[in-house]
Amino acid sequence: MEAYQGDRTPVPKGSGLLRASVRRPPYGKRVPRAKALKVRVPDRPGILGEVASALGANGINLVAVHGYSEKGQGLLCLVVDKLAAAVKVLKGRGLDPQEDDILEVQLADRPGTMGEVAKTLGDAGINIKYVFVGTARGRKVTVYLAVEDLAGAVKTLRG
Repeated sequence: MEAYQGDRTPVPKGSGLLRASVRRPPYGKRVPRAKALKVRVPDRPGILGEVASALGANGINLVAVHGYSEKGQGLLCLVVDKLAAAVKVLKGRGLDPQEDDILEVQLADRPGTMGEVAKTLGDAGINIKYVFVGTARGRKVTVYLAVEDLAGAVKTLRG
């Protein structure tokens, strides 16, 4: 049986890089924590544009965004590059952003990688509360996971 590195390059025999039947996880060992801002907004046309434009006008980049509406109320989940500034801008617009600790997991952009991460966490008894994906440019995607046990999830994914 041949073992492969994360990029599917064969591991030379006797190199000690990997055991024969083990392949490197799709997320590596880097599992940083991040913050999501959860913001309740009116469910009306243009609200996402207003929020995103206000952040952009203040030099704040949206790294990832997820939004939905339910029963007349909208909810935006935002990952930004300048958290404190974003909170200030949102509060200045009369919104009440709530910070949520999340995981930031970079995955190879190929079939099955999200399944491997979700199964690994599930097998460790860690529930994923919500998930959304941001771009990482190139051959990777960044997945943001809100989980019930953040420390346990970090430990689980780091191995």
